[in-house]
Amino acid sequence: MIADVLANRLKDYAPANALEQENVLQELMQQYVLASLSRAKFFARAAFHGGTCLRILHSMHRFSEDLDFVLKAPDSKFEWTPYLERIRGDFVAEDIELSIGGRGAERSAVKKVSLKTDSIGQVLNLALPYTRRASKKIRIKLEVDTNPPAGVALETRYITFPMTAAVTAMDLSSGFGSKCHALLCRSYVKGRDWYDFLWYVSREVVPNLQLLANALDQQGPWSGQKLDVTGEWFLHAMKKRIEEIDWLTAKKDVERFVMSREQASLETWSRDLFLQQLDVLAKVL
Repeated sequence: MIADVLANRLKDYAPANALEQENVLQELMQQYVLASLSRAKFFARAAFHGGTCLRILHSMHRFSEDLDFVLKAPDSKFEWTPYLERIRGDFVAEDIELSIGGRGAERSAVKKVSLKTDSIGQVLNLALPYTRRASKKIRIKLEVDTNPPAGVALETRYITFPMTAAVTAMDLSSGFGSKCHALLCRSYVKGRDWYDFLWYVSREVVPNLQLLANALDQQGPWSGQKLDVTGEWFLHAMKKRIEEIDWLTAKKDVERFVMSREQASLETWSRDLFLQQLDVLAKVL
């Protein structure tokens, strides 16, 4: 029974409160979606990246909301529909009903769909350690960039829940390069991006600067400028960005995704911390 499987997985996570419990339930559903996409041969065309990729494939210590992908080759005609049919079928087989919003038909290069289910409370009668409203929905957003910048390097990773499945993903260098594009170009402060920055630096990952250059040329304040993104240029741009950030706002964005036992680490967030970590990164560039 899936309820027993989910209950056992929940015990493994040992959530400390209702918010952590909700994050765990969402993550378990994300893994079911990844397994369905693998069975549907989605990863023959696309690669996983972003915060949820780091969480699920590399055990980063923060939860994440969305499943982000890039196509291996540009395709403006990409449609989510056949993959959504597989996801829905796999979920229904487990007594999980899904509602699907948005079918990726928008003109943007990023095609988005959202999945929602209230089956955790309404159908499965899952025994939970913390009170949860039966009608509360779990939401999962899927995004795929149908016109990604060139220069991405890929690798194959494996998930083992709810089944063993192969997942194509950006390698860590490319993931870091893509993340640096977000850090430099995002129009608002997203603390989760900066949490990921610390994670990459702690593992001495070198960002894929060619991918970053291509992404900057494609989108953002440097678009069309054909920048030569050297290590020196990158460090200067990142230093300027770090000095502009409101670190209290950044901390507030990420804190609900970090387990209670690690909340104290967020108290160290400051301009000085991130400038020091940038110096650490400079040594491996």
